[in-house]
Formats: sequence, structure tokens, C-alpha cells
Amino acid sequence: MSTLTKYEKNALKEIHTWKEPDSSWFGQALKVINQPLDKAGELLFNAPGVGPAIRGAVEGLTSVCHDAAQWSVRPEAIFEEFRNDGHTKVTTHKDIHDLELEQIDKVVGFLGAKYKGLALVEGAGAGAVGIAGLAVDIPTLITLNLRAIGEYAAYYGFDTSRQEERLFAFNVLGLASSPTDSSKALAMAQLIKISQDVAKKATWQELEKSAFVKIIQEIAKALGIRLTKAKLAQAIPALGAAVGGGFNAYFTMKVCDAAFYLYRERFLAQKHGADVIDVTVKPANDYAPNYAEASQAV
Repeated sequence: MSTLTKYEKNALKEIHTWKEPDSSWFGQALKVINQPLDKAGELLFNAPGVGPAIRGAVEGLTSVCHDAAQWSVRPEAIFEEFRNDGHTKVTTHKDIHDLELEQIDKVVGFLGAKYKGLALVEGAGAGAVGIAGLAVDIPTLITLNLRAIGEYAAYYGFDTSRQEERLFAFNVLGLASSPTDSSKALAMAQLIKISQDVAKKATWQELEKSAFVKIIQEIAKALGIRLTKAKLAQAIPALGAAVGGGFNAYFTMKVCDAAFYLYRERFLAQKHGADVIDVTVKPANDYAPNYAEASQAV
């Protein structure tokens, strides 16, 4: 394992602090926000008219998750950004791994702010429609966030056209949408397993198509249910636009933060070895998400 620079050591401290949010005031604040949203959503979940909205959201999400073309990024545009910043030899994802983390962070800049702004505008428009807008709003929100994850991945040298990287991206969404500590632990266990497996440079054993499809369907269903519960306040006309835009920006903030920290950690793991990955929970045994919502009726 090569020696970490001062910048890299500081980055790892930031990443490890983010992975243990309960020790920070921000982590406690997120719990205060998440728990009432989840409880309120649970109460309204079986209300008349909600079922079709949930089914529409889940169907839309399944389509989005299966069709990578909807949310893929253009790596060449990102490689060009690096070349314009003086890194003239960057023409592939692998070339990025030859750079220093500090150099990459500089090129990434304020990527998260761009997506938070887009989410705020999209969510406000859909929120004004009320509950009927959920079937369109939720898949649109996830498409936007998958693109954000894809950009973060590309900046740090990871190719989301690969199966393992698509699974990683979906589990970032699973982490960001988790309403409880147990669901966060499940998502983090998946993320740690994939991170370690890739960092150890083992040959990725492609999952059978049927198994991969099943995993994507389970994640899509869980996301549809979680986000529907969290956004049910949009059913109140006077609050719909505010909650819609506000929640979308809040959710996108969580997704962008997760992508930022996790891909930086993975970049350092590729460079210095899998041991730099902070194991906050035991890595999962397989790639099945096992989210409770996957067995819930809608």
C-alpha cells in the first residue's frame, strides 16, 4: 500500500465522519427530518388514490433503472474537462486513476449544487399537481439522481456502463432513500461489498441476467415506496409545490453527498488498496438488496 498524502488523509477523515453521521449534529438533524416524514407517509400510504400513484412510480422506476440510456453520462465530455484543466493524457476512465485526488476534486467543483438546483425546479412543478404527479415526479427525480451519480462516478474514474458500477449506483440511491438505521445498514453493507470487491481488482463475475433484473426490480420497488411515503405531503394543495421542490432538493443533496464521499473513497482504494475503505458495517454476503419494501404489497 502506497503512502497517503496529507490531502488524502484529510479526505479519508471527512469520509469516515460522513459514514458515522450519528456522531455529528447533522446526523441527528437528518433523523429529526426523516422519522416524521416516514411516519406521516405510513399513515397516508393506504389512503384512497395512493395505490395507483405508487404502482405508477414503481413501474416508472423499473423502466428507468433498466434503461441506462436514460441516465447515462458522456464520459468524453468529462475527459475533456480534465484535458482543459491541464491533464492532457486523460482519455479513458483508467487514466483518471493516475491523477491525485486533489486534482480531481478541483475539476469536480460544485457538481452537487447543479443537481440540487435542477431537483428543486422539477419537484416544485410536479408538487403543484399533487398526488397525481407522483407517478411522473418520482421516476424523473431518480433519473436526475442517477445522472448525478453517473457524473460523480466518471469524474473519479468509474464506468457506469459496467454491471458492478450500475449496482453500486442503485445502492447509493438505496442509502440516500433509507428512512431507518437498519435500512441504511443494509445499503451500506452492499456498497462496502462492491467497493471492496472492485478495489481488490478481482475479476467481476457477471451476474446472470435474471438475477440482475430481479435485484433492479427490488431496488426500484423499494425506492418507489420510500419516496412515495416521503412525498405524500404533496397531496395537500397549499403545501404541494413547497414540499415537492424542497424534498427533491433535500433528497438530491443526500444522493450527491453519498456519491461524492463514496467515489472519493473508492478512488483512494483503487490507488492505495481496499484497506482504506471504512467498514462501518459488515459487508453483505451477496448482491441481493433484501430491502423490506421489496415484499410489501402496493
